[in-house]
Amino acid sequence: MGERALRQAQKRRSGAKGARHRPWPLSQRPGYLIRRLHQIHVALFQDACGAFEVTPLQYSLLSALAVRETADQTTLAADIALDRTTTTGALKRLAARHLVERAVNKDDRRARLCRLTPEGAALLVKIEGAARQAHRATLGDLSEREQALFIEMMQRIVAGNPTRDSAAALFD
Repeated sequence: MGERALRQAQKRRSGAKGARHRPWPLSQRPGYLIRRLHQIHVALFQDACGAFEVTPLQYSLLSALAVRETADQTTLAADIALDRTTTTGALKRLAARHLVERAVNKDDRRARLCRLTPEGAALLVKIEGAARQAHRATLGDLSEREQALFIEMMQRIVAGNPTRDSAAALFD
């Protein structure tokens, strides 16, 4: 291929105006940063809470049950903004460890009512300090003012997207 033909082919590949695609650096993408922040938090949570053998998701479920006392799995899934199937799996694992009771709802035999067992309530008390430490460590590189602002901004984003979740995003 001649030099002129090569230049023309390159020009066609680069677009009509000769514009080049400029990649968007990962370090500037909110989605990438949010995913990395989540990975960092999970690692910090495991460092602080690993001895309790509870994941951040399970900790959220135990915390939600402590507030509600008794709740069906669908309500708990909504409380922690997770799908029912994943929530049910986590609750089954907690029940296998005798941290949560799951009883058939007498008013709706398809539903399960959940509540903390005494062992679950005791574990929640024991893990609370370590879990708070993990949350503080997640934001540890920010000043107190920046932490408060960051939390406020995240709350605003979450509040502005109450019906958005990963399943809905697949079909939008």
